[in-house]
Amino acid sequence: MRVISGIYKRRRFDIPKNFKARPTTDFAKENLFNVLIKYIDLDDQATAADLFAGTGSISIELVSRGCTRVVAVEADKAHHAFICKIMKEVGTDRCYPIRGDVFRYIHQCTESFDLIFADPPYQLERLAQLPDLILEKGMVKPGGLLVLEHGKEHQFDTHPAFAEKRVYGSVNFSFFRIPEK
Repeated sequence: MRVISGIYKRRRFDIPKNFKARPTTDFAKENLFNVLIKYIDLDDQATAADLFAGTGSISIELVSRGCTRVVAVEADKAHHAFICKIMKEVGTDRCYPIRGDVFRYIHQCTESFDLIFADPPYQLERLAQLPDLILEKGMVKPGGLLVLEHGKEHQFDTHPAFAEKRVYGSVNFSFFRIPEK
């Protein structure tokens, strides 16, 4: 059984073995949050979206670090139920799990966030389109950040909003920054 561990009350959550999700490794997640602090203050009324939320490990980390509102979008019924269960167990009302297709959510979204984290399946056909879809929709506030987790076969360094890329083993994070107005 895999485990989610995080800062939130130093609790551990057993992930069912039959889950198809590929949780972000603890090593990559720790380094991700070390980089995020140079871009965004999560304690300062920050809002976030966790797209392709999987096990909810990023969502719970965002809540634990002070985000006032985290929307976690996950299509899989069992994964969504697991995220709901975790949030109930830790007693937070700051995470809003949504069961649904991420592309449909992006199309219908009317909200803007300080931070969007997207961790799609690495083989997703439309993965390369995600930054444009999210940014053109205005889902990231001015001064905000989109972080896309992806495999090594995707390169985004020529994208106009690209800020930097970090690699931790097989995990690649591309950061897209929206300038302040």
